[in-house]
Amino acid sequence: MPTANSQQLTATRVTIGIFGGSFNPIHVGHVALAKALRTYYQLDEVWLMVSPQNPLKQQSDLADDTARFEMACLALKDVKGIKASDYEFHLPKPSYTWHTLQQLSQDYPDKTFTLLIGGDNWAHFERWYHWKDILRNYDVRVYPRRNSPGHHKGEEDFPLIDISSTDIRHRISQGLPIDGLVTDAVAQYIKHHHLYGI
Repeated sequence: MPTANSQQLTATRVTIGIFGGSFNPIHVGHVALAKALRTYYQLDEVWLMVSPQNPLKQQSDLADDTARFEMACLALKDVKGIKASDYEFHLPKPSYTWHTLQQLSQDYPDKTFTLLIGGDNWAHFERWYHWKDILRNYDVRVYPRRNSPGHHKGEEDFPLIDISSTDIRHRISQGLPIDGLVTDAVAQYIKHHHLYGI
């Protein structure tokens, strides 16, 4: 039987959605989706968890950790309830979602964490490290990705924007405009720091 104190604690817990990715670079589709996820799942906040570069899996066109985090901060500067996080930068490598969630729960005992993943990742979720433990201990919310298998409840409520970081990097390397694909602040950052082949 829950006590009055435990009921009060449950009522005041802050719910945080963890939306991970390389954000290389963050684009307007990421921001729109994060807003939609926060609203649909009634989350207090969504944290865009910028993934650190895996030292065992170098990617030549991956901007360094600091640059990707700073661009995410710029893109979310005036967005209520959505923030960029470099939390995984300070955890042992390589980063596993299970370890991240466990550490978050330990560091923020007053918060409840929900994992937000795309339908493409959900399709092979059983390959994730400690996937059964994740499902046993955390809410996992699946949002649709274009061409991902199956139909998910609420699919019509999420923006399926035809923007990808890969395409943005390609356009930059070819000298093509990226207007409207990233925020002006992010575009200026990319130009100033000569990222992605500029």
